[in-house]
Amino acid sequence: MAESVGHSASYPVVYDVAPQLHDRNRLTVFFRLFLAIPHLILVGGPGLALGGAWAWKFPAHGDWAWGFHWGGGGILGAAAFVMAIIAWFAILFASTHPRGLWDFAFFFMSWRARAVAYIALLRDEYPPFGEDIYPTRYAVAYPDTPRDTWSVGLRIFYVIPHAIVLCFLGIAWFITAVIAWFAILFTGSYPEGLYQFAVGYLRWSLRVESYLLLLRDEYPPFSFEP
Repeated sequence: MAESVGHSASYPVVYDVAPQLHDRNRLTVFFRLFLAIPHLILVGGPGLALGGAWAWKFPAHGDWAWGFHWGGGGILGAAAFVMAIIAWFAILFASTHPRGLWDFAFFFMSWRARAVAYIALLRDEYPPFGEDIYPTRYAVAYPDTPRDTWSVGLRIFYVIPHAIVLCFLGIAWFITAVIAWFAILFTGSYPEGLYQFAVGYLRWSLRVESYLLLLRDEYPPFSFEP
């Protein structure tokens, strides 16, 4: 479930997944990436989405090119990133984040929070397209205090340390996800330690994405914890 809430936690962006360790659906796990393609196109997959689905990439022939890749935030992520740029100017020059732009970013992140739990094998239920009930929780409150213009102005630089750490954690998560995929296929269960690592990694990543999209100004913790 996605919701916009007050500061009920130590950090005002909350992400949790209802545990589903045993009696997993091996058939949908086996075909998970194929089943998730519509969500991958729209909101991207697990990992820090910087700039949406369209980004500069380095092809094999050696020239930089503008093209589609799976590691971003999908089509809606690209739209949310453009809106964040507009909001960036609005906050710096008018000291306000237009509510419509904030709501779209929240809508995107809510959908993304559900989809990545499914793609990362944390749940077997197929995620809804848009808003609907799902056994995950993503919550963040609209800022009710004046925005920190220094933090907003330098946001892309402030997020660099997190991006570096999450790059290495993402590699570790991918390895554990492959192990978990085989474990589910052969035993029907997701190893609990790997499951908690995956939830923590996604929680950290979604907090940073929310910060990057200007949903909050508080600096995200370097932590897996709720």
